[in-house]
Amino acid sequence: MKHLEKLENKSIFILREAYACFSNLAMLWSVGKDSTVLVHLARKAFLGHVPFPLVHIDTNFKVPEMIKYRDELAIKWKLNMVYGMNEEAIKNKNTYPDGKLSRIECCKNLKTFALKKTLDGTGIRYKMNHEKKKYEKEEKPEPYTGLILGIRADEEGSRSKERYFSPRGLDNDWNIAQQPPEFWDQYNTEFPPKTHVRIHPLLDWTELNIWEYIQKENIPVVSLYFNQGKNKRYRSLGCAPCTYPIDSSAKDTQDIIDELKTGKLSNIAERSGRAQDKEDGGGLETLRKDGYM
Repeated sequence: MKHLEKLENKSIFILREAYACFSNLAMLWSVGKDSTVLVHLARKAFLGHVPFPLVHIDTNFKVPEMIKYRDELAIKWKLNMVYGMNEEAIKNKNTYPDGKLSRIECCKNLKTFALKKTLDGTGIRYKMNHEKKKYEKEEKPEPYTGLILGIRADEEGSRSKERYFSPRGLDNDWNIAQQPPEFWDQYNTEFPPKTHVRIHPLLDWTELNIWEYIQKENIPVVSLYFNQGKNKRYRSLGCAPCTYPIDSSAKDTQDIIDELKTGKLSNIAERSGRAQDKEDGGGLETLRKDGYM
C-alpha cells in the first residue's frame, strides 16, 4: 500500500503541476481502467472536482456497454464530458468494419484524425448538458493546448519512450528523438508558444498497480473486464470489431489481482486482444508518431 501511496502522490503532483502551468487542458477518457483511475486521481487532486473537460473519442464501434458506463459515470460524478468523432468517415463508411480500410487506416481515421480535430477545435464536439442529461453540439469550440492521458510505460513498447510532460508538433506529431530529459523528478513544463503538450501522470504505474488501486479506492470500472459466465473477459478495451477477450475466469478485482500476481497471464501481452497492434509492424509506434493515443 505504501508503494501505491507513492504512485498516487506523484500522479496528483503531476496533475496539479499541469493545471498550474498550462491553460486549456483536456483529459482523455477512453473509459478503460487506466483513464478511469486517472479521472479518480483528478477528483482527489482537486477536492472532488475535475477542472478539465473529459474528452472521449467515439468511433461509433465501441461496445455499447462502454458508452452506457461513460454517460452514467459522467452524470454521477458531474464530469464536464465532451466527445468527438470523425462523422464524415463514418457516414462514408471509410472504416475497417465496412470493408474499405485496413485496421491501421481505420484507426487513423476514427481515432487519430478525430482526436486532432477534437483537440484543435476544428471538428464537431458534443458536450454533456447535465440538466437535460444529453449531449449537445458545442458552438465555436476552443482548442485544447494540452492533453492529459492515462498511458503506462509497461503497457506496450512505444509508451515506454514517453515522458511525463511530452511536447508534440503543431499537428500533434511525436518526435521521439526530441523528448526532453526528466531526471530526479525534474520536469520540463516550459515549451515554445503553441506547443501541444501530452501529460502522462500514470507513466510509472503497472497493470497490477492499477488493479490494486481500483480495489483500494473502490473505483467503478466497466464490467467487461470481468468474466460474465463464459470464462472470457476483456483485458484491454477498444472498438468491438478489433478487440477480443482473453480466457479468464476472473469475476472481480481480487481475481484479476491474483491472476497478475501468480503469473497466470505472464505469457499473454496486455494488449494481445487488440488486433490493430498486430497489423502495425512497429507496435503502436507508427500510429502514435502521427498523434494516436
